[in-house]
Order: sequence, then C-alpha cells, then structure tokens
Amino acid sequence: MPDLKFERKYGKLHNGPVAGVDEAGRGPLAGPVVAAAVVLDPKCIPEGIDDSKVLTAAKRARISAELLGCARVGIGICTVEEIDSLNIFWATMLAMTRAVAALELAPAFVLVDGNRCPDWEHRSHAVVGGDALSLSIAAASIIAKHHRDSMMIALDALHPGYGWASNKGYGAKVHQEALRTLGPTVHHRRSFAPVAQAHFDFGMPAAE
Repeated sequence: MPDLKFERKYGKLHNGPVAGVDEAGRGPLAGPVVAAAVVLDPKCIPEGIDDSKVLTAAKRARISAELLGCARVGIGICTVEEIDSLNIFWATMLAMTRAVAALELAPAFVLVDGNRCPDWEHRSHAVVGGDALSLSIAAASIIAKHHRDSMMIALDALHPGYGWASNKGYGAKVHQEALRTLGPTVHHRRSFAPVAQAHFDFGMPAAE
C-alpha cells in the first residue's frame, strides 16, 4: 500500500507542502490526457487510497469526491489537438504542468509518477511505480482517472457506437470496429496509427 514516506522525506528537506502528480489517458485512441496534482491534508486522508488501477470505479468516485473536499487538488488537461501537435509524451508533461499550476498553493516539492519530470521550475522527483508507493501520487492517480473517465462517459453520449462509456477511448474491439465502420470523430487522436488509418480509409473530415 502507498504511504507518506516520500512526502515526509521531501517535506522535511524543503520545509513545505509536497504535491503528488499522476496522469490518465496516455494510451487511448480518443479523448484528452488528464493529469492531477494533490497535496494531502495529513489530518484528513480518505480511507482506501491506492493505485487507481486496482480500485473499482465506485471506489475511485467515492475517494475522488472526498479528496476534493479535504485536499488541495489541481487538474490539468491536454486536448486531442494538443496531443496530435506535441505528441503524447509532451502533451502529458504539459498536462502535469497545468495540474500543478491549478493548485491553490505553490508546493515546496513535487513527486511525479514515472521516470521523468516535466521541464518546469518546481523542485521535483520522479518515482517509478509511484502510484503504488506514494499516497499523494496515488490520490492524484484516482482524481485523474475518475475525471477522465467521466469525460469519456459524457462523450459517449454524444458519439454512440464507439463504446467509450466502457472502454474510455482505449482500443477495445468494439472501438476499433467502430473506427472502421463509422470513421474517426473530432475526439480521436489522428497521430495514433489506428485512427490515422481509419481517417485515410474514409478520406473525409472527422464527423462533428
């Protein structure tokens, strides 16, 4: 289970609040990439915080709501257009930067899930597998995934047929079949090969 070991270490070293940052949505064929930054209140930590991938959607929704009520939370989003322009790696870095900027305070230190931090002015440390080790990164992973999943469920209602309510834009069979039969929408990432091929096959602008 994740704990506060990293937060205590870097909070003491830098004499201030430590934010955890994580993202959701690097791999899907459609939809934005979403990052979250979280500064936990040690006196108000929701029960059950863990790597978002091991939690049910219901648990993520409950913990996300509790975090929004008792922690400092910032959310950063990079659009499909930005993903196609920058590539998914740099779009993810930008979403993380936006998430920290959206916090209501300037953290003394930032813990980032993964093996690289964005190019920013913040003192920070990348933690491989951080969502399973750091409580604030795990909290950020929950916020980011729940927020992005909610966005994809809303988009599914506007663009039925791709199965986004269940696959959240990932390349599930129903999604890939819909790309072949319906073509890409404005929410598809044209820089991703399956989408680029579908767009080429249809030879037409994206469906509005």
